[in-house]
Amino acid sequence: MASGSTARTETRSAARLAAMRGEPAQLDWSDRLRLALRAAGIVALLIVFVPLHYLFRIFAYGSPFPMYFLRYVARVSGAKVEIVGTPLRRDVFFIANHVSWIDILALAGASGTAFVAKYELSQVPVIGWLCSLNRTVFVQRENRLGVAAQINALREALADNWSVTVFPEGTTTDGHSLLPFKSSMLSVLEPPPPGVLVQPVMLDYGTAGEEIGWIGEESGLDNAKRILSRRGSFRVRIHFLEPFSPEKHRGRKAIAARAREAIEEALLTALGHPLRDFAHTVAPIRYVAPADRTSPPVD
Repeated sequence: MASGSTARTETRSAARLAAMRGEPAQLDWSDRLRLALRAAGIVALLIVFVPLHYLFRIFAYGSPFPMYFLRYVARVSGAKVEIVGTPLRRDVFFIANHVSWIDILALAGASGTAFVAKYELSQVPVIGWLCSLNRTVFVQRENRLGVAAQINALREALADNWSVTVFPEGTTTDGHSLLPFKSSMLSVLEPPPPGVLVQPVMLDYGTAGEEIGWIGEESGLDNAKRILSRRGSFRVRIHFLEPFSPEKHRGRKAIAARAREAIEEALLTALGHPLRDFAHTVAPIRYVAPADRTSPPVD
């Protein structure tokens, strides 16, 4: 007979596969209770921190309350955040791998950074609004005509928040893969703003990465419901790696390559095994999954 722990693992794996296929999250009474309690906790944090944020903005700029708020939302959502290394506090462009919307909560709570995130995240109820509190710049990666406006928004966020984080993989993964980096959103670093450094960041969810990851055909709402109804907590370890000057690299592609190399090395060390191919095709970065490689190339 399978142990209780093994049975829960098998149930989570089955739920994960169903989510990847785009099937709605199936919640039992205990799942619904955890979802309700965590949602109530987030509402309570809203009631406390949002008024404090707007009150602070009456007297001064650069409110710290979005950072505190997102930090505690991550905790309520089940994330136990650990920081490895030292994040730069200002004039820094963070480049990170991407696993979940939890990344935004954890990184913002640790550093107060603003973000560049995919437009779809802005459409997730509550989560999109929470991210906008911290000046998240939502981009539609297929909208090439909007790149100039997006770069301007990035420059404004960098000036206001002192730090900006970009996820150049173009999508979230399973925590065991690292996609090619799309360098177009690093155009803000051509040329680099005076005094700005680049700091690679590696996010490690350990064994929970596959379950937490928002991948496949799963909707943002179902992913949020699945994570917020999850039993127990999970660890998120944020590795702030050695910063470097973008001025020492020839353009955004070289900057992206340097950051990816550092993140890959750190991820390999954390996982203790080779990275694997991501199982889903990602058209915006022209990545074709192994199962699709016999098909015509992605446009």
